[in-house]
Amino acid sequence: MSGNVVPLHKNPGPEPDPPAESASVTTLSVVPDPPPAPPVPLWVRSGHAIRRAVTHERTREAGRSAVRHSMYVVGGTRIVARRAWDGRTGSRYERMLRAAEAAGNYEVAQEWEERLQRFRDARHRRRMDLLHSPVDAAKGLAVGTGMGIGALVALGVVMAINNGDVADTLTPLNATIEFIALLIRIVQIVWGPALTIGPFLALLALWSVGRKQQAAPNWALPATVRSGEGEPITPSIVVKALRDLGVPALRNAIKEMGDAGAAMLGPIRIAGCGVEVDVTLPSGVSTVEVQQRRRKLAENLTRHEHEVFITIPQAARTVRLWVADSGALDEPIGPSPLVTDETMTADYAKGKAPWGQDLRGDAAALSLFQRHLLITGLSNQGKTVALRSLALWLALDRSVQFFMGDLKGVGDWAMFDGLATVLIQGPTDEHVIEVTEMVERAVDEMNRRIQAPPGATFPPLIVLVDEAQVAFMCPAKDEEKRPYGGAKANSRYFMAVRKIHNQGRAVNVLMWQGTQDPTNENLPKLVREGAHTRASLALGTESQARMALGDKAVDGGAAPNLLRPGLDRGTLVVASDGIEMPKGQSSITVRTHYIDDDAAKAIIERAKALRDGVTTQHAIDRGEKRDPLADIASVVGTAERVRTKDVLSRLGTLNADAYGGWSFIDLKRVLDGTGAEPYKSDGIMVVSRDRLARALANRPEDDGHDGSASAAG
Repeated sequence: MSGNVVPLHKNPGPEPDPPAESASVTTLSVVPDPPPAPPVPLWVRSGHAIRRAVTHERTREAGRSAVRHSMYVVGGTRIVARRAWDGRTGSRYERMLRAAEAAGNYEVAQEWEERLQRFRDARHRRRMDLLHSPVDAAKGLAVGTGMGIGALVALGVVMAINNGDVADTLTPLNATIEFIALLIRIVQIVWGPALTIGPFLALLALWSVGRKQQAAPNWALPATVRSGEGEPITPSIVVKALRDLGVPALRNAIKEMGDAGAAMLGPIRIAGCGVEVDVTLPSGVSTVEVQQRRRKLAENLTRHEHEVFITIPQAARTVRLWVADSGALDEPIGPSPLVTDETMTADYAKGKAPWGQDLRGDAAALSLFQRHLLITGLSNQGKTVALRSLALWLALDRSVQFFMGDLKGVGDWAMFDGLATVLIQGPTDEHVIEVTEMVERAVDEMNRRIQAPPGATFPPLIVLVDEAQVAFMCPAKDEEKRPYGGAKANSRYFMAVRKIHNQGRAVNVLMWQGTQDPTNENLPKLVREGAHTRASLALGTESQARMALGDKAVDGGAAPNLLRPGLDRGTLVVASDGIEMPKGQSSITVRTHYIDDDAAKAIIERAKALRDGVTTQHAIDRGEKRDPLADIASVVGTAERVRTKDVLSRLGTLNADAYGGWSFIDLKRVLDGTGAEPYKSDGIMVVSRDRLARALANRPEDDGHDGSASAAG
C-alpha cells in the first residue's frame, strides 16, 4: 500500500516546487459568509408602517364613516333646500308636467299645467296683499295696543272699586309691564347659549334628514346598506334601477322627469312572496328593450336574475315587474292537496288539477278538459313528476281511461298498473313500436267514436307518452319500410299523434306528451303546436323556449331558458287557457308540488278503490286471433260485476277492429251457453266476474276458443 510522505520537520533551503496535482489530493474551498444586508432606512420602514395603517380595514372604515356623516349633512341640506324651494315655487308642478310629457301622457300633462296656473294665480294674490300689509299691520298694532291698555285700565278700575284703593287702578297694567320685562330678561339669558347651540341643532336636523335618505356615496355607506341584499322595493329604487338600465331614451326621459320619475309606476302591490308593479314606459322606449336587460334590472334592484320576472300586460308600452323577496324562491312550497286530502276526488269536465303555486303564492290549478298537453324541459328537472301529478289527479275520476307509454322504463309510472288500460314501459325500439301501435289503437278508437250516432257520449281517454323524444328519434321500420319515428308524413308515430291532435278533442281522446331538450328533430313543429296546454321547465336557449311555448308566450315575457337548472327543479312556465293568469299575460310561472313514488302509489290505491278492476295490458295485440271470452274477462277485471254497456265500451277500447262494432246482441251471443250470460242486478244488465272465471276454467281445450272475435260474432 503506497501513500504520500508527509515530512515532520521543515528542511532548510529553498522550498521545493509544489507537487503536481494528483487524484489523491483533494482541495477544499471555503465559501465565505454573505455580507450582512444593509439596514432598511428609517424612512422606508416609516412608509411601510404608514401604508399599513392607512390601508387597514379599521382606518378605511373610519374614513368611510367620516365621509358618510359629512355627506349626510350636505345631502340633508340639499334635500331641505329642495323641499323649501318646491314649497315656495312651482318647480314641483313643472317637474310633474315634464314627466307626463316625457311619458307621452298629454292628458295628465294638461292637468298639471292647470294646477301650475292656479298656483301662480294664488301666489300673485299673496304678493299683491303684501303691498298693503305694512299699513294694515301698523293699524292693527295701534288698535290692538290701545284696546289692550284700555282693557287693563278697566280691569284696574274694577279692582279699585272692589278694594277701595285707587292705587289698584294701575295694578293690571304694572303686572303686564313686569311680565314683559321678565320675558325680555329670559330672552337675554337664553339668547347667548341659543346662538351657540342653534347651529349645532340645525346641523343635527340636517344630518338626520340626510341619514334617513341615505344621502351619501354608495361606497361610504355601511356594508349592510351597500350590499342592498333583501332591500325593500320602493318607487325610488325601481326608478333608479330603470334609469341605470342602459337604455338612453329611458335614462334621458327619467332625467327630464326629475324626482317625478315615479310617475311611470303604478302602485307597488304585495304579490305572494314578492311585490308587483306596472311600469308605463316613456315614448320611444319599447318593452323589448327592458325585457332584454332582465339580469341588469335584477342586479339594479339588488336581486338575483331568477328573482325578477318581466311580463307584458294588456296596457300599451307597459311592463309588469314581479320582484321576489330575497331568497324566497329557494324555499320549498307545501305538499300537494292530493297527498294531504285523502277524500279528494276529480272531475274531468268541471274540475281543475291542483298543480302547485304561482309566484304570488296563490294555488295554481289546471283544467284538463279537452286539452292536449305538452311538457318539456332539460333532463332531470322534474318533468315526469309534473306530468304524473296531473295524471294522479285525473285518476280519481273513475270515468277516465289511460293508455300509457313510458319510454324511460325505470318505474316512474309502475303504480298505474291495474288502473291504466295499457301500460308499456321501456326504452328500446321494441317498446317504441308497442307505444306507436298503442297510439294507433287510440286513433282507431277516436274514429269509432266519431262515427257513432249523434248525441253519443264517451269516457275520456288519455293517451300519455313520457319521453316522447325517444319515439320521434326511433330508426326502426315496419314490414312496409315505414319508419316508426321521424317527422315526415310516412312516420307512424308522428302521424298517429297528428290525427289525435286534429280530431281527438271532440270525442275526448286526448294526447299528453312529456319530452326533454326539445329540437326540431325530437319534437316536430306540427306536434308541439297541436297542444292546447304547453309547459316548460328550465331550458338552455331562447330558441328552445320558443319551441316549447310558442312565439307569443316568449314575446310576452315567458322565459324558461332563464330558470336555473337544478335549482328551479319543478318550476314550470305554462302557456294555456286552462289556468288562471293575470289579465293580458300570455304565460304564468308555476312552482309544482312534488309527489314522491310512495305518495303516488297511495293516491293510485285510492283511485283503484273508486273503480271497477282493470286488467292492464303490457303489450299490444298485433292482429292475432282474438279470444272473445278471455277478452271479456280481461275488461271486467277484478270488479265483482260490470254493466254490459261498460263491457262493450272497454272491448271497443281494447281492440276497435275486433270489437268496435259490437252490440249487446254480439256480447250475449258469445256468453250464451257458457254459464256467464248477462243478468239483471238492481234492474241493470251486468256481467259477473266469477261466472266468467268458471266459464273459462270449465271450457274444453278444443272448443274453438282460439277463433277470431269476428267469427264469434
